[in-house]
Amino acid sequence: MRLALAQINATVGDLVGNAARIAEYVRRAEDLGADLTVFPELCLTGYPPEDLLLLPRFLRSAQETLKELAAGLPPRVPCLVGTIDGRPGELANAAVLIFGRRVRAVYRKKLLPNYGVFDEKRYFVPGEDPLLLRVRDALVGVTICEDIWVPRGPAWEASRRGAQLIVNISASPYDAGKIHQRIKLLKDRVRESRAAFAYCNLVGGQDELVFDGGSLVLDAKGRVAARAPQFREHLLTVDIDLSPSRRTPSGLVIVPVPIPASRRPGVPASPITPPLSEFDEVYSALVLGTRDYLRKNGFTKAVIGLSGGIDSALVACVAVDALGPENVVGVTLPSRFNSAETRSDAEVTAKNLGIAFQSIPIEGVVREFLKVLAPVFAGRPPDLAEENLQARVRGTILMALSNKFGWLVLTTGNKSETSVGYTTLYGDTAGGFAVIKDIPKTLVYRLSLWRNGRPGGPVIPETTLARPPTAELRENQKDQDTLPPYDLLDRVVQMYVEENRGLADIAKTGIDSKVAERLLKLVDLSEYKRRQSPPGIKITPRAFGRDRRMPITNKFRQ
Repeated sequence: MRLALAQINATVGDLVGNAARIAEYVRRAEDLGADLTVFPELCLTGYPPEDLLLLPRFLRSAQETLKELAAGLPPRVPCLVGTIDGRPGELANAAVLIFGRRVRAVYRKKLLPNYGVFDEKRYFVPGEDPLLLRVRDALVGVTICEDIWVPRGPAWEASRRGAQLIVNISASPYDAGKIHQRIKLLKDRVRESRAAFAYCNLVGGQDELVFDGGSLVLDAKGRVAARAPQFREHLLTVDIDLSPSRRTPSGLVIVPVPIPASRRPGVPASPITPPLSEFDEVYSALVLGTRDYLRKNGFTKAVIGLSGGIDSALVACVAVDALGPENVVGVTLPSRFNSAETRSDAEVTAKNLGIAFQSIPIEGVVREFLKVLAPVFAGRPPDLAEENLQARVRGTILMALSNKFGWLVLTTGNKSETSVGYTTLYGDTAGGFAVIKDIPKTLVYRLSLWRNGRPGGPVIPETTLARPPTAELRENQKDQDTLPPYDLLDRVVQMYVEENRGLADIAKTGIDSKVAERLLKLVDLSEYKRRQSPPGIKITPRAFGRDRRMPITNKFRQ
């Protein structure tokens, strides 16, 4: 059987555009003589469509678009397409078989995830019936994403009924290293079912989520027969040997897919693209997520406040690799507390990346604000109010540039700072997209060193990498004046936020209990800041926002 797995980049709500993408890939698969072309989960609607699924007009439009798509596809090219099926209250996450210019069969997802970033029980009802297709004398079982994540689930059930190949259409969001988890999972399902598996995953950025593709085919012995690249669209075509099945299970409707015998063009040896390295994978996710967020929301250019620090330098690198240097503007906004070295580093970073660069000093603006506030602040010593005022002036100027020129402001806060509230609300959190909001500070350094080692030579100055991190909002300020070392902070955040471990458990790892208690309290108290911050790319298994949803008003302490 010749399979074609089309990992495409769909956009939520772009029914016409997604349908056109599907049609394009079906025709490409037809040229390669595919017996069955497989598309990702909900690729017609885009994933996740969220509360669009509560709009009757959207449901009608999706159904009409599906009919138009089916009528326009080549009649002899069967394909499985992810979409929705049913009426409000009875809606299903579905895979539809299109063949002969119409929908021939529908499979409804049985297992609906309702954890982490998933809310499928809010919108869908689970399916009940399996779907088996007979393609070139072989039985093919159809499953959707979560259906294969549970032992002895729908995939196993399909194999018991005679399926020799299990097809899984998926929209599995990325987090670091997840591709290895998927491969292990699929090998477990192969051993359990003794069937071959074809896994087709979505690719592209959608708000805070990134889908990394990496579609693959395993034979019935668990060997990888083909694997698509990560983070880009691809049509993975592979010939897989399946012995003819004459079995017709009782009590089960098997949908025949009568493919005419014809000469097929040869295809190259099935590609097995190796998984990316740790840093290449994470960085590619940042690039794809940033590019798609801007492009899918109608932006062409981004503006970044370049402080001369490591965070803004890394964000600038990502933006350039996502959008091109001609579409990125760096702005330095120095006050009297910014050193000559950080000002120079900001300019050198911009020059090395080839981006436009502007300097807008803020000292005069800050002084005017302080004059206005002087009568109210009288008798009180300078403190965080004056420090944060500088960050808020910077945020105001960057947003003014955004309004005037249509540039999207990319904020530069990392996960370590965001977790404990080491940010200024309406200051460095002001912007449209937070590129590294889920990247711990220690990983920021490692990614920056990795990016400097890529072809073309280093772009981030050595002084930026070596300098102790500082917000430069007062004389001789260092982050470690307020925070513990970042390697310790990141360990606590990982255990508390990503692993859900409490204070007693964290203290058992050797971390001082008073330090840990203070950090956990800061994480809890900073929820109100995070709730008002821009969206950003999910990289870790449990990110703030979509994954971790804590109440702002909350008296419980760990």
